[in-house]
Amino acid sequence: MSTWATAAPAIGSAFAASVVEIVEAFTIVLAVGTVRGWRPAFAGTAAALAVLTLIVATLGPLIDRVPLHALQLVIGVLLLLFGLSWLRKASLRAAGVIPLHDEDAAFGAETEGVRKAGRDWVAGMTAFKGVLLEGLEVVFIVIAVGAGRGLLWPAAAGAGAAALMVLAVGLAVHRPLARVPENTLKFGVGVMLAAFGVFWTGEGLGAEWPGGDLSLFGIAAVFLITGLGVAGLARRRIAGTGGAA
Repeated sequence: MSTWATAAPAIGSAFAASVVEIVEAFTIVLAVGTVRGWRPAFAGTAAALAVLTLIVATLGPLIDRVPLHALQLVIGVLLLLFGLSWLRKASLRAAGVIPLHDEDAAFGAETEGVRKAGRDWVAGMTAFKGVLLEGLEVVFIVIAVGAGRGLLWPAAAGAGAAALMVLAVGLAVHRPLARVPENTLKFGVGVMLAAFGVFWTGEGLGAEWPGGDLSLFGIAAVFLITGLGVAGLARRRIAGTGGAA
Protein backbone atom coordinates (compact mmCIF):
# COMPACT_ATOMS: atom_id res chain seq x y z
CA MET A 1 0.00 0.00 0.00
CA SER A 2 1.41 3.43 -0.96
CA THR A 3 2.21 6.17 1.58
CA TRP A 4 3.13 9.82 1.28
CA ALA A 5 6.79 8.78 1.55
CA THR A 6 6.63 6.99 -1.80
CA ALA A 7 3.83 9.03 -3.39
CA ALA A 8 5.64 12.37 -3.07
CA PRO A 9 8.89 11.19 -4.73
CA ALA A 10 6.88 9.41 -7.43
CA ILE A 11 4.94 12.58 -8.25
CA GLY A 12 8.07 14.73 -8.11
CA SER A 13 10.14 12.37 -10.26
CA ALA A 14 7.41 12.01 -12.88
CA PHE A 15 6.90 15.79 -12.93
CA ALA A 16 10.60 16.70 -13.28
CA ALA A 17 11.36 14.01 -15.86
CA SER A 18 8.28 14.91 -17.88
CA VAL A 19 9.25 18.60 -17.91
CA VAL A 20 12.54 17.68 -19.60
CA GLU A 21 10.91 15.43 -22.21
CA ILE A 22 7.96 17.74 -22.93
CA VAL A 23 10.24 20.77 -23.36
CA GLU A 24 12.17 18.83 -26.02
CA ALA A 25 8.93 17.76 -27.75
CA PHE A 26 7.62 21.33 -27.59
CA THR A 27 10.81 22.61 -29.24
CA ILE A 28 10.32 20.22 -32.17
CA VAL A 29 6.64 21.12 -32.64
CA LEU A 30 7.45 24.83 -32.39
CA ALA A 31 10.14 24.47 -35.07
CA VAL A 32 7.70 22.67 -37.39
CA GLY A 33 4.95 25.23 -36.80
CA THR A 34 7.29 28.19 -37.29
CA VAL A 35 8.71 26.95 -40.61
CA ARG A 36 5.88 24.99 -42.26
CA GLY A 37 2.77 26.27 -40.48
CA TRP A 38 0.70 24.93 -37.59
CA ARG A 39 -1.46 22.51 -39.56
CA PRO A 40 1.28 19.86 -40.07
CA ALA A 41 2.61 20.56 -36.57
CA PHE A 42 -0.77 19.95 -34.94
CA ALA A 43 -1.55 16.99 -37.22
CA GLY A 44 1.70 15.24 -36.32
CA THR A 45 1.22 16.00 -32.64
CA ALA A 46 -2.37 14.71 -32.63
CA ALA A 47 -1.35 11.49 -34.39
CA ALA A 48 1.46 10.89 -31.88
CA LEU A 49 -0.88 11.50 -28.93
CA ALA A 50 -3.37 9.03 -30.42
CA VAL A 51 -0.65 6.36 -30.69
CA LEU A 52 0.49 7.06 -27.12
CA THR A 53 -3.10 6.76 -25.88
CA LEU A 54 -3.41 3.38 -27.60
CA ILE A 55 -0.14 2.19 -26.06
CA VAL A 56 -1.22 3.24 -22.56
CA ALA A 57 -4.66 1.63 -23.00
CA THR A 58 -2.95 -1.62 -24.04
CA LEU A 59 -0.28 -1.66 -21.35
CA GLY A 60 -2.62 -0.83 -18.46
CA PRO A 61 -4.49 -4.16 -18.28
CA LEU A 62 -1.28 -6.13 -18.96
CA ILE A 63 0.52 -4.57 -16.01
CA ASP A 64 -2.25 -5.65 -13.65
CA ARG A 65 -1.68 -9.29 -14.65
CA VAL A 66 2.04 -9.33 -13.78
CA PRO A 67 2.91 -10.60 -10.25
CA LEU A 68 3.90 -7.67 -8.03
CA HIS A 69 7.39 -8.90 -7.08
CA ALA A 70 8.28 -9.74 -10.68
CA LEU A 71 7.03 -6.32 -11.79
CA GLN A 72 9.03 -4.56 -9.09
CA LEU A 73 12.20 -6.48 -9.99
CA VAL A 74 11.99 -5.80 -13.74
CA ILE A 75 11.03 -2.16 -13.31
CA GLY A 76 13.63 -1.71 -10.58
CA VAL A 77 16.48 -2.89 -12.79
CA LEU A 78 15.29 -0.75 -15.73
CA LEU A 79 14.86 2.30 -13.51
CA LEU A 80 18.32 1.85 -12.03
CA LEU A 81 19.94 1.67 -15.47
CA PHE A 82 17.89 4.60 -16.75
CA GLY A 83 18.55 6.72 -13.66
CA LEU A 84 22.29 6.02 -13.63
CA SER A 85 22.50 7.05 -17.29
CA TRP A 86 20.79 10.39 -16.56
CA LEU A 87 22.89 10.93 -13.42
CA ARG A 88 26.17 10.16 -15.21
CA LYS A 89 25.48 12.59 -18.05
CA ALA A 90 24.22 15.30 -15.68
CA SER A 91 27.33 14.94 -13.48
CA LEU A 92 29.64 15.19 -16.50
CA ARG A 93 27.74 18.24 -17.77
CA ALA A 94 27.95 19.86 -14.34
CA ALA A 95 31.72 19.26 -14.39
CA GLY A 96 32.08 20.70 -17.90
CA VAL A 97 33.25 17.42 -19.43
CA ILE A 98 30.39 17.44 -21.94
CA PRO A 99 28.50 20.59 -23.01
CA LEU A 100 25.18 21.62 -21.50
CA HIS A 101 22.07 21.03 -23.61
CA ASP A 102 21.14 24.24 -25.45
CA GLU A 103 17.43 24.41 -26.31
CA ASP A 104 17.95 27.43 -28.57
CA ALA A 105 20.58 25.51 -30.55
CA ALA A 106 18.28 22.49 -30.72
CA PHE A 107 15.48 24.74 -32.03
CA GLY A 108 17.81 26.13 -34.68
CA ALA A 109 18.86 22.66 -35.80
CA GLU A 110 15.25 21.44 -35.95
CA THR A 111 14.17 24.55 -37.86
CA GLU A 112 16.94 24.09 -40.42
CA GLY A 113 16.06 20.42 -40.86
CA VAL A 114 12.37 21.18 -41.41
CA ARG A 115 13.21 24.00 -43.82
CA LYS A 116 15.42 21.70 -45.91
CA ALA A 117 12.71 19.01 -46.02
CA GLY A 118 10.41 21.46 -47.81
CA ARG A 119 7.23 19.33 -47.61
CA ASP A 120 4.30 19.57 -45.22
CA TRP A 121 3.99 15.81 -44.76
CA VAL A 122 7.69 15.55 -43.85
CA ALA A 123 7.22 18.37 -41.33
CA GLY A 124 4.19 16.57 -39.90
CA MET A 125 6.22 13.37 -39.56
CA THR A 126 8.93 15.33 -37.77
CA ALA A 127 6.40 16.55 -35.21
CA PHE A 128 4.91 13.05 -34.96
CA LYS A 129 8.29 11.40 -34.34
CA GLY A 130 9.40 14.01 -31.81
CA VAL A 131 6.21 13.89 -29.75
CA LEU A 132 6.00 10.09 -29.95
CA LEU A 133 9.59 9.46 -28.84
CA GLU A 134 9.53 11.97 -26.00
CA GLY A 135 6.04 10.80 -25.04
CA LEU A 136 7.17 7.19 -24.86
CA GLU A 137 9.84 8.21 -22.37
CA VAL A 138 7.19 9.98 -20.28
CA VAL A 139 4.96 6.88 -20.39
CA PHE A 140 7.88 4.67 -19.36
CA ILE A 141 8.79 6.93 -16.45
CA VAL A 142 5.18 7.14 -15.23
CA ILE A 143 4.79 3.35 -15.38
CA ALA A 144 8.21 2.74 -13.86
CA VAL A 145 7.81 4.99 -10.83
CA GLY A 146 4.12 4.26 -10.37
CA ALA A 147 3.59 0.58 -11.04
CA GLY A 148 5.53 -0.80 -8.09
CA ARG A 149 3.18 0.39 -5.36
CA GLY A 150 -0.05 1.33 -7.09
CA LEU A 151 1.18 4.89 -7.74
CA LEU A 152 0.26 5.09 -11.42
CA TRP A 153 -2.34 7.80 -10.87
CA PRO A 154 -0.09 10.03 -8.69
CA ALA A 155 2.77 9.61 -11.19
CA ALA A 156 0.42 10.33 -14.09
CA ALA A 157 -0.80 13.44 -12.25
CA GLY A 158 2.81 14.63 -11.94
CA ALA A 159 3.37 14.11 -15.67
CA GLY A 160 0.08 15.82 -16.50
CA ALA A 161 0.99 18.83 -14.37
CA ALA A 162 4.33 19.04 -16.18
CA ALA A 163 2.61 18.96 -19.58
CA LEU A 164 0.17 21.71 -18.60
CA MET A 165 2.95 23.90 -17.19
CA VAL A 166 5.23 23.55 -20.22
CA LEU A 167 2.38 24.15 -22.67
CA ALA A 168 1.12 27.18 -20.74
CA VAL A 169 4.56 28.78 -20.55
CA GLY A 170 5.42 27.80 -24.14
CA LEU A 171 2.21 29.24 -25.57
CA ALA A 172 2.72 32.41 -23.54
CA VAL A 173 6.30 33.10 -24.67
CA HIS A 174 6.00 31.37 -28.09
CA ARG A 175 9.69 30.50 -28.15
CA PRO A 176 12.02 27.64 -27.08
CA LEU A 177 12.12 27.24 -23.30
CA ALA A 178 15.88 27.72 -23.12
CA ARG A 179 15.83 28.95 -19.51
CA VAL A 180 14.52 25.71 -18.10
CA PRO A 181 17.35 24.39 -15.86
CA GLU A 182 17.43 21.14 -17.79
CA ASN A 183 20.71 19.77 -16.44
CA THR A 184 19.64 20.43 -12.85
CA LEU A 185 16.35 18.67 -13.53
CA LYS A 186 18.13 15.73 -15.14
CA PHE A 187 20.50 15.48 -12.18
CA GLY A 188 17.59 15.40 -9.72
CA VAL A 189 15.60 12.98 -11.87
CA GLY A 190 18.62 10.71 -12.22
CA VAL A 191 18.98 10.62 -8.45
CA MET A 192 15.32 9.77 -7.86
CA LEU A 193 15.03 7.21 -10.67
CA ALA A 194 18.17 5.41 -9.49
CA ALA A 195 16.84 5.47 -5.91
CA PHE A 196 13.50 4.04 -7.02
CA GLY A 197 15.42 1.44 -9.03
CA VAL A 198 17.32 0.20 -5.99
CA PHE A 199 14.18 0.34 -3.84
CA TRP A 200 11.96 -1.59 -6.29
CA THR A 201 14.73 -4.13 -7.04
CA GLY A 202 15.15 -4.81 -3.34
CA GLU A 203 11.41 -5.22 -2.84
CA GLY A 204 11.22 -7.46 -5.90
CA LEU A 205 13.86 -9.70 -4.33
CA GLY A 206 11.92 -9.77 -1.06
CA ALA A 207 14.20 -7.43 0.92
CA GLU A 208 12.86 -5.58 3.96
CA TRP A 209 14.12 -2.00 3.89
CA PRO A 210 15.01 -0.44 7.29
CA GLY A 211 12.45 2.26 7.97
CA GLY A 212 10.18 1.01 5.20
CA ASP A 213 9.30 3.61 2.57
CA LEU A 214 11.40 6.28 4.32
CA SER A 215 14.54 4.40 3.27
CA LEU A 216 13.88 5.73 -0.24
CA PHE A 217 15.12 9.15 0.90
CA GLY A 218 18.29 7.62 2.33
CA ILE A 219 19.00 5.80 -0.94
CA ALA A 220 18.40 9.02 -2.87
CA ALA A 221 20.84 10.85 -0.57
CA VAL A 222 23.54 8.29 -1.39
CA PHE A 223 23.07 8.81 -5.13
CA LEU A 224 22.96 12.59 -4.69
CA ILE A 225 26.24 12.66 -2.76
CA THR A 226 27.82 10.25 -5.24
CA GLY A 227 26.72 12.33 -8.25
CA LEU A 228 28.00 15.56 -6.71
CA GLY A 229 31.24 13.82 -5.79
CA VAL A 230 31.74 12.53 -9.35
CA ALA A 231 31.09 16.02 -10.74
CA GLY A 232 33.56 17.55 -8.27
CA LEU A 233 36.28 15.00 -9.05
CA ALA A 234 35.82 15.47 -12.80
CA ARG A 235 35.94 19.25 -12.41
CA ARG A 236 39.19 19.08 -10.43
CA ARG A 237 40.68 16.70 -12.97
CA ILE A 238 39.90 19.12 -15.78
CA ALA A 239 41.40 22.01 -13.79
CA GLY A 240 44.52 19.93 -13.09
CA THR A 241 45.05 19.14 -16.78
CA GLY A 242 44.59 22.70 -17.94
CA GLY A 243 41.04 22.24 -19.28
CA ALA A 244 41.59 19.04 -21.28
CA ALA A 245 38.77 16.55 -20.73
